[in-house]
Amino acid sequence: MTTISTESPFHRGEQILQQRLGVRDKMERFGRQVIRDQLPAQHRDFYAELPFIFAGHADNEGWPWASILFNAPGFIASNDARKLQIKAAPVAGDPLAAAWQAGTHLGLLGIELTTRRRNRLAAHITGVTNEGIELGVDQAFGNCPQYIQHRELLALEPQALPAPDIEGINSLSAEARALIENSDTFFVASYKEADSGQSSDGADVSHRGGKPGFIRVDGNTLIIPDYLGNNHFNTLGNFHETPKAGLLFVDFEGGHLLTLTGRVELLWDSDEAQHFAGAERLWKFHLDHGFYQKNVLPLRWHLHDYSPNTLLTGTWPEAKALEQAEQQREQWRLYKVQRVVDESCDIRSFYLQAQGHQQLTFEPGQFLTLRAMVEGKPLIRTYTLSSAPGDECYRISVKREVGSSDRPEGLMSNYLHRHLAVGDVLEAKSPRGGFSFDASESRPAVLLSAGIGITPMLSMARHTLNEGIRTRSMRQLTLINTARDQSQRGFFAEFDDITEQSNGQIRNYWALTQPGKASRPGRDYHHRGRVTEELLQAVLPLDDYDFYLCGPGAFMQTLYDQLRALGVQDGRIFAEAFGPAALVRASDQPSTVFVPQAAAGEAVVEFVDAKVEQAWSTGDGSLLDFAEAHGLNPEFGCRSGQCGACKVPLLAGSVSYQSEPSAAVADNEVLLCCAVPAAVAGEGVVKLALQF
Repeated sequence: MTTISTESPFHRGEQILQQRLGVRDKMERFGRQVIRDQLPAQHRDFYAELPFIFAGHADNEGWPWASILFNAPGFIASNDARKLQIKAAPVAGDPLAAAWQAGTHLGLLGIELTTRRRNRLAAHITGVTNEGIELGVDQAFGNCPQYIQHRELLALEPQALPAPDIEGINSLSAEARALIENSDTFFVASYKEADSGQSSDGADVSHRGGKPGFIRVDGNTLIIPDYLGNNHFNTLGNFHETPKAGLLFVDFEGGHLLTLTGRVELLWDSDEAQHFAGAERLWKFHLDHGFYQKNVLPLRWHLHDYSPNTLLTGTWPEAKALEQAEQQREQWRLYKVQRVVDESCDIRSFYLQAQGHQQLTFEPGQFLTLRAMVEGKPLIRTYTLSSAPGDECYRISVKREVGSSDRPEGLMSNYLHRHLAVGDVLEAKSPRGGFSFDASESRPAVLLSAGIGITPMLSMARHTLNEGIRTRSMRQLTLINTARDQSQRGFFAEFDDITEQSNGQIRNYWALTQPGKASRPGRDYHHRGRVTEELLQAVLPLDDYDFYLCGPGAFMQTLYDQLRALGVQDGRIFAEAFGPAALVRASDQPSTVFVPQAAAGEAVVEFVDAKVEQAWSTGDGSLLDFAEAHGLNPEFGCRSGQCGACKVPLLAGSVSYQSEPSAAVADNEVLLCCAVPAAVAGEGVVKLALQF
């Protein structure tokens, strides 16, 4: 029978870090269930199948080291749940050889790179034989497969290898640096002095993975991101108690080892972590000494593919480029069209690749401001991103706006559909917008869309799936998408794929208002007609939801009113709305009413760059209208104060916003599309100076 110790499975350092990061109570409950003082049967079977295992220990001077032990499968055996035998010896030049004696505490990591399975073990040597060592089990627990790259193993004949070449080092050569900088995997040993008598004391060895370039080398110092893990904080908890580490880099193709030991410092609030995708924090390793062990492994590995979690993380070159790009956020940058995909009869997606600069990250639901030459003139429009943050390309999905007797066709949408092709280049500003989504929120969410309003919902759904993979905690989503018929139902297969990968955490429903005869209920759509209160009540279990709306103005207003009638609080309803599509809300709480500053009756407006000075009066409209009426072509997007594309510096004077803008604007800036000259007490004719 498996027993669980009554003492905490975590030592002081681990508990302190768990407390700091707000997971202490949760991890104590979880740890008592999964951290055992003996080997479960499945762990014993797993270890027996392995051809290698990693070990961590601390030498007599208190320096930790990470090592690899190997032999034919079966070299690890356990005839007793509290005991383990390893028939192997340390490789040439391994510091573990000096500690190969009874009483040494070892951390062990069994890992199968083909399946990404791994288990951890803390033990102590109880005996040494001619064949290897016998161990007593202190703690055993499983680990998730995050950041483990899929590799296939190839064993060589030991006698075919060149003679081992062992070099002691206290600085990193160009060769060692190259190995580290090109690595996607390393192993880290750490320890807490076994001075309390608890099973949580002793040594540990852990796996770390990332894309090549995730470790930065500065002289003899390594800067390493710490990604989201299982919240045990075994390694960092050991660092807290004993700020030292042993690092093992395996040359998977050449059979060499680079083993290092040194001091560690944790960087909890480094600004550099802000630009490194996936980094929760950073830590530094300062080399003290180590060994370059060449020709010591008769094992080779072929890289098959990277872990899905690894693909969601960054590299130091990417972080540096992103930091530089953030400083140029307001500039127009070039993007090349990489792919063009028809999503429905009237929606086409364009995949845009940054040219010569780092693509900026964004929040799901935000939009991209584009500029293209249409009919010989620069035209600016905004399109919501349908890609997820972290994707290699931006993706915009554009509905072609056809003309009618009372409405001209959409200039930009028709230009993009008719003319933009793979290889073409256009300009874009960095993503922006206040309609965004938090995938880490525990409250379930409902995403309601109609027509092209599906694009931010797709971004939110894909981001939620990615974050669920990365964090192993997925926010529950229910998506209800409305289209006229099957031909206008965009992204159908993509939503199906998201739903399938989410293991039931993301549900998707289609409402078709005019399904064709060939459309199959339950497969091609789930509801005939518009979204109703009855549909919402039938689809949604009783719970407290956040609701996100995007689509035509009438659709959003109807859904908003329905949700309010069902008792949903105004603060739980979020909407993407531009200009006349803005919702009329009924607030649950007293709200501050926007009162515009008094507008001037007359003003003199100077456009500094154009050297134009003109008289403005009340009937001339917004400053954007006024500029266009005088032959100027300032940039703009939404014309409703939401996208910020028309923002320009204010050099003198003051302005009044006749409607409250949602785009951020500083005191020395102006949103031309919704601003007019402000009245100034004591002045008859107001003067205003703008630069663009």
